[in-house]
Amino acid sequence: MKDVQSAFDPRGIDLQKVGVKDVHVPLLIQQRDGGTQQVLGCVRLAVDLPRHYKGTHMSRFLEVLMRWSTEGLSSRRLRVVLEELRDKLQAERAEIQVSFKYFLPKRAPVSGSLSVLDYDCEFAGFLEGGHFDFRLGVELPVTSVCPCSREISAYGAHNQRAVIRVRCRFRPGQYLWIEDLIALVEQQGSEEVYPLLKREDEKYVTEHAFDNPKFVEDILRDVVAALRREPRVVWFEAECESYESIHNHSTFAYHVEQKGENLRPTK
Repeated sequence: MKDVQSAFDPRGIDLQKVGVKDVHVPLLIQQRDGGTQQVLGCVRLAVDLPRHYKGTHMSRFLEVLMRWSTEGLSSRRLRVVLEELRDKLQAERAEIQVSFKYFLPKRAPVSGSLSVLDYDCEFAGFLEGGHFDFRLGVELPVTSVCPCSREISAYGAHNQRAVIRVRCRFRPGQYLWIEDLIALVEQQGSEEVYPLLKREDEKYVTEHAFDNPKFVEDILRDVVAALRREPRVVWFEAECESYESIHNHSTFAYHVEQKGENLRPTK
């Protein structure tokens, strides 16, 4: 059959990215303990398109993705996926973004009751020439208690759920597992969030949170300090968003940093 996509295009315009997005597919994610966890992935794949091609072969994105959907994905395997994609589509650059829910067991702090908590996670890989760039993202809930409210109120203080979002890049040859990054970040709120709490647990988390009040700025600064101490991380961006319980709006704080160099947020 005639290959229309490979036909010459006379307009002379290179396209930085062409591909597929919002592809929902079951995937396996490599776990720290050596096993895998099956997740529902939402995938975006793209390559560059040189000016002399009319279009790319969109079906090949899915062919490559489906072939790797039964393998445990990690940063190393994502590079292989992109190498294969780039070769099949005769491209210079290739990229992938995979978003998914990741579940981890969590024990209540007093009773030890076991449940699982879901975390929003993201893998992102970029390949150009011999350079491969990988980014890990996590989003997780914490509890925040307002220090000002606690200080000025005769009793109680307003508290709410907050969300911490972090994306990291690592030193070549080194990696921070999803489990490690989540454990590092979720300690920075006033208190952690648990799916299952008995009465003794609820008493503990309520009192611990009120003994540990933090503004959204406090939480973010603690996240930044923790990431600065992690030697495997070379770049990160972090945001904390608080879903305010006494306002009809959220508050937030944001920071991006190359280790040793604070970067100005982009407008």
